Amino acid sequence: MEELKKLQEQLASAFGDRLVELQVAFGEVQIEVKPADLRDVMFELRDREEFRFEQMMDLCGVDYAAYGKGEWITEEASFRGFSRGVNAEDGVNFGRLGITGVYGVHNVRTNTGRRFASVVQLLSLTHNRRLRVKTYAEDDDFPVIDSITDIWNSANWFEREAFDLFGIIYEGHPDLRRILTDYGFVGHPFRKDFPLIGNVEVRYDPDRERVIYQPVTIKPRVLVPRVVRRDNRYEGLKPSGESTNG
Repeated sequence: MEELKKLQEQLASAFGDRLVELQVAFGEVQIEVKPADLRDVMFELRDREEFRFEQMMDLCGVDYAAYGKGEWITEEASFRGFSRGVNAEDGVNFGRLGITGVYGVHNVRTNTGRRFASVVQLLSLTHNRRLRVKTYAEDDDFPVIDSITDIWNSANWFEREAFDLFGIIYEGHPDLRRILTDYGFVGHPFRKDFPLIGNVEVRYDPDRERVIYQPVTIKPRVLVPRVVRRDNRYEGLKPSGESTNG
């Protein structure tokens, strides 16, 4: 804890009001910086002697639409939960979750006011410590964040992955194109408004003698989560099924 406190003090002293947030989360120091300050802060985190974060270990995108909310509230689930799941439109009731928009339309708004973020995990070999850096895109409809590939080369494929899955544009990236989805894929599958069943499916067409795309034929549905309830029929039983009363 002393090392974490020391790093917090160094960050606060070095960056001041450039830090939107400075806290310890999940056992690591985490900072948030504005998109306009991202590159300057990252250069200093790499080069300044008190930081020396030589390695970028990971970079990922996050979609905060409906953050902290869920389709299912299992603590209040009733025996009518199955019909509630079957009748849910397109699998997710975005209106109930506090956001607006429909599948395939990129106008979903987050209930927190900021939807897309880029999160970077840094490692200092010199000081043997880690740091998490978060930046939010200013525009939900067209999220743009500066690339850090010229600061850490390892960011190249990570930024392509975040672009592919979340649609975050990393400005200045030397080769920003899809890396996981197929050629011609439409949409970004890790966005909260993307249907779990997808938009298209592929199959082999024997007449054309090739693989073709077609609209997805799976009917959207929500599976009812498993809810553990007390049942007096099974109370007092041993794991083997034998009664504790002998």
